[in-house]
Amino acid sequence: MNRFDLTGKSAIITGGGRGLGLQIASALAEAGANIVIASRDITACEAAKEELSKMGVKVLAFQCDITKKADIDHVVSESVAEFGSIDILVNNSGTSWVSPMLDLKEHQWKKVMDVNVTGTFLFSQAVAAVMIKQQSGKIINIASVNGFGGTAPELLDTIAYNTSKGAVITFTKDLGVKLARHGIQVNAIAPGFFPTKITQKIIAQTNFDILGNMPAGRFGNQEDLKGAAIFLASKASDYVIGHVLVVDGGITALV
Repeated sequence: MNRFDLTGKSAIITGGGRGLGLQIASALAEAGANIVIASRDITACEAAKEELSKMGVKVLAFQCDITKKADIDHVVSESVAEFGSIDILVNNSGTSWVSPMLDLKEHQWKKVMDVNVTGTFLFSQAVAAVMIKQQSGKIINIASVNGFGGTAPELLDTIAYNTSKGAVITFTKDLGVKLARHGIQVNAIAPGFFPTKITQKIIAQTNFDILGNMPAGRFGNQEDLKGAAIFLASKASDYVIGHVLVVDGGITALV
């Protein structure tokens, strides 16, 4: 089990104050990692810090807009100053916009791309500079099963989100190839339907029977991403590069 032990490691989780980010932060803390939570909502970050600190690990919380390089550089520099290294980065921060394609405004499209794609690139770039010096590190990007292809508008009218997550999948593979020679593994997790701030709104607006078409017969819960996150953050995945680990209750297994 020492292959999954993260004791003494440091992990930055963007959007780690709530939802899937908090679930992943909790998993890494349970495995022994010190945690850095970064998001625009500092109140949520501070609440998560208080909760995770009870696990006996050190936790830092920062207000950070991942579309702003100065914010990212601050989080990275403070993390290195505190822990001496950055061993794990989880690019979890994301946003969506529900709208028919013909009605989607340019600024709405751009907002989704700026957060989901550009923000993921900027944070990865800043952390990769640290990891290359270390010659080690793990980068985990949170993609989505909706990034693999199209969805009926009755199910998800989220063309910007789907497109952005497709970009994250390709970015993961390409960055994984480019950083592998430095002892850094870049991979992604593609969740299915987990009740989060984003998906709850989508689920409420659709007339499609999502649950009835899910092989597992349920939505993802507060434990379902933890194993995947620990695997990709630990030595257990040292020979896994550019992989997209699907955690979706069987949705993509349907023919």
